[in-house]
Amino acid sequence: MTDFLAHSKNSAGHKQSLADHLQGVADLASEFASAFGAEEEARLAGLLHDLGKYGDLFQLRLQGKERGIDHWSAGAWTALSTYKLNGICAALAIQGHHIGLQQSSKDALAALEPTRLRQALPPNVRLSEPDLGTLTQRLADDDLRCPDEATESLYAGLGAPSAAAMLDVRMLYSALVDADFLDTEAHVAGDASGHKRYRQPGPVLNAERDLSVLFAYLQGLAEDSKAAPHIIRLRSDLLTACLEAANLPQGLFTLTAPTGAGKTLSMLAFALKHAVEHGLRRIVMVIPYLNIIDQTVQEYRRVLAAIMGPEALDRYVLEHHSLAGTRGGGPESNTKDEQENVRRLLAQNWDAPIIVTTSVQFLESLFANRSSACRKLHRLANSVVLFDEVQTLPTRLAVPTLATLSRLAERYDASVVFSTATQPAFSHLDEPVRKYCAQGWQPREIVPADLRLFERAKRTKIAWPQADDASVSWGDVTEQLAAQQQVLCIVNMKRHAWTLLSELRKREVPGLLHLSTNMCPAHRKTALEEVRVRLETKMPCCLISTQCVEAGVDVDFPTVFRAWGPLDAIAQAAGRCNRNGNARTGTVHVFRPEDDGKQLYPDGAYGQAAGVAGTLLARRGEDQMDIQDTHLFEEYYRELYAIRGVAEGRGDLLAMVDTQHFAEVAKLYRIIKQDSINVLVPYDREAFEALAEEVRQTGLTRDWVRKARAHTVGVFRPRGDSPLMDWLEPIAVHGGRKMEPADDWFIYSKEGGYDDLTGLVLDGQSNYEIA
Repeated sequence: MTDFLAHSKNSAGHKQSLADHLQGVADLASEFASAFGAEEEARLAGLLHDLGKYGDLFQLRLQGKERGIDHWSAGAWTALSTYKLNGICAALAIQGHHIGLQQSSKDALAALEPTRLRQALPPNVRLSEPDLGTLTQRLADDDLRCPDEATESLYAGLGAPSAAAMLDVRMLYSALVDADFLDTEAHVAGDASGHKRYRQPGPVLNAERDLSVLFAYLQGLAEDSKAAPHIIRLRSDLLTACLEAANLPQGLFTLTAPTGAGKTLSMLAFALKHAVEHGLRRIVMVIPYLNIIDQTVQEYRRVLAAIMGPEALDRYVLEHHSLAGTRGGGPESNTKDEQENVRRLLAQNWDAPIIVTTSVQFLESLFANRSSACRKLHRLANSVVLFDEVQTLPTRLAVPTLATLSRLAERYDASVVFSTATQPAFSHLDEPVRKYCAQGWQPREIVPADLRLFERAKRTKIAWPQADDASVSWGDVTEQLAAQQQVLCIVNMKRHAWTLLSELRKREVPGLLHLSTNMCPAHRKTALEEVRVRLETKMPCCLISTQCVEAGVDVDFPTVFRAWGPLDAIAQAAGRCNRNGNARTGTVHVFRPEDDGKQLYPDGAYGQAAGVAGTLLARRGEDQMDIQDTHLFEEYYRELYAIRGVAEGRGDLLAMVDTQHFAEVAKLYRIIKQDSINVLVPYDREAFEALAEEVRQTGLTRDWVRKARAHTVGVFRPRGDSPLMDWLEPIAVHGGRKMEPADDWFIYSKEGGYDDLTGLVLDGQSNYEIA
C-alpha cells in the first residue's frame, strides 16, 4: 500500500490513507445503491471520487503547503473516458461531490478533459496532477482496480426524458456523497490505532408491529370520539379503503377524502400495510406548513408511545425541517443534548423509519445539486412517500415535480400518495409530464367512488355571494361576527385581520382570539388550546385568522366566514365548520371584502386562483357550486392550469430541466419564492430574555435553535432600507476562529414589539395599520 493520504490527523493523531478512504466509500456507496440495483456503478464512483488526491499537489495541500487544488475532476474524466455513456452518471456524481452537480450536456462533459480543463480553471485553482496515467497507476499500486467494463448505467443518456435522467444522477450522487460524509466522519471520530468509528445506524421499520399498535390506537379513538355516528362510520370506511388499497402493487396513488375524515392516520395505516406487503424500508410524510408538523409528529408519537419510550421515539419518528435544529456536521458538534445530537445525525441522511418533513425540505432536496441536501435521497428507494394537502403545490412546479416523483415510483420502488380534500387535476397533465418522464402521471385513487364519502360528509351550507353583490365593508363583517356566539373568520391578508380585531376589540367582543404567522409557534399553540377549550365548553369564541388555519388545523366551529379566495381555500375553510357533524348543518358565509385600494391577495397567483373561482360561480350559479363535488374541482384546476400555461411547459425552470443543468435547476426550484429570516420574539418575556442572553454568549448552536424555534417568527427578508432593520439584532455564529453574524437569525429588540393578541409588530405604527 502506498503512503498517499486522504485526510490529515484526527484528534487521536491518526491519518487516513487514501486507499482506506476510497475502499470505505466504495463499500458504503455500493451498499446504499444496492437498494436500487446500482451497487457496481456506485462502487466505481466511490473508487474514483478522490482519484485526484493521488496527485503530489494535493498531498502538499494536506501539509498546508498548497491551496486551490482540484482533486475531483480527474476521477470524473477517468469514468467518462473509460466507460463512455455508461460512465456519465458516475462522472457527474464524482465531479459534483465537492462543487455540486453541474450539467449533463456534451459540451459540459467534454470540458472535463484535462487539457481543456486546465485552460478553463480560475487562476487560483490547479489540477492535482495533469497526467491521469500517473493517478490511475497509483490507484493500482494500492491494489484498487476499476472493472474493465462498466455495468449498464442508471442513466439513460443525454436524450432521455430529462427529469427522470436527472433523478437517476441525483440518486447515485446521493449514495456517493453520503458514503463520503460517513467514512470521513468515522475517520475524524476514530482512535489512535486507526480504527474508524462509524455512527450508530438508525432503527429499522417494523411495519407489522406498528400497524398492530395503530389499530389499537384507532379503536380507542373511535370509542372515545365525540363525533356524530355517521362521521365515525365515514372515518372507518376511509380506513378500510386505505387498508384494502395497500395490497395493490406499488406506484402512484391519490387519496381524495373530505376534511375531517381522518386522512392523517388512515394514510399512515396505508403506508404501514403497504410496507408489510412489499417489504418497504421507510415512510416519509410531507406536509406543506410548519404549523401542522408538530401536531402530526405528536399524533404519530402518541400512536407508538405504547411500545417505546421517548428516546426510542426520537430515533423512530424523525421531524426534519428548517427550524428543527438538524443542520451541520459530525459527532464533534457542540450540543448539550446528546439525544438532540442523535436526532440531528439521523436527519442528515434520513436514517430513520418514519420521517415527517415539509414540502420545502423534501421537494427542494429532490431538485438540489449540493451534497448536503442530496445525501438523504437514496433513502427514498423502497419507501412510501405521503403528501398531505397536496393542493398547495405551486402550479409553476407541477410538471417537473410530477415527472420526478413518477420516476421515483417507476425506477426506485417507491410508492407516492397525494392526499387532499380538493385533489388538483394533475392527471390532466399526464401528456406534458411524459416529456420529462416516460411513465407520465396516472395515479390510482385509493377511495372507491361507491363509498360516496363527499356526499355523506355534507355538514355545511355555503352561503355564496350573489354574482351582482357589492363588496361588504369591514364594518358590516364586524357587525355579523359580533352577533355570533362561536365563529371563525378567515381573511386573505394580515392587515384585514388586524382591521377586524381592532373593531372587535372596541366592541369588547368576548373570547376574541387570533391566528397568523406573525405569531410564534408557542403563541399559536396557546391560542389554539384556548379555542378548543372554548368550543368544547360552549364559551364565546371569535377567532380571526389568516389562511394558516385552513390546512390540517383541527377546530370545529358552527359558523365560519371566509373572504373570497381560491376555491380550494374556501373548501378548506368549510372543513373547519361542523367538522364532527354534531350540528344539523354548519354555515359558511363567503363574502367579497371591500377594496381599500391596497393589495387584496397575498400574491398574484393567489389572486389569479380567486379570479378563476369567481368565473366558475358566475358561470355555474350558486346551486351548482357544491364544494363536495370533485367534478367542480376538476373544472377549477383545469381552467387554472390553462391560464398559467402549465401544460405548455412555460418558464425558465423547465428550460433548465430540458438541458439537465443541475445547478440552475437548484436555483430556480423554490417552493417559496421570497427568502425569509428567523426572528426571536418576546412572546414569553422570560424565555425570550434567557434565549437572547444564551445566544449572545454562545453564538448560534443547534441546541439553541431547538429551544428557540417555538419563540421564532419567520419574516420575509427585509430590504436594506426597511425600518425593520433598525430593530433586528444579528445573531452570531462561529466562523472558524471568530464569531460572524448569521444571515438568517435575528433578535427582535423593539420595546413593545410583540402584541399579546396579534403577535409581531413590524413597524412603529399600531399593529392594525401595517400594510
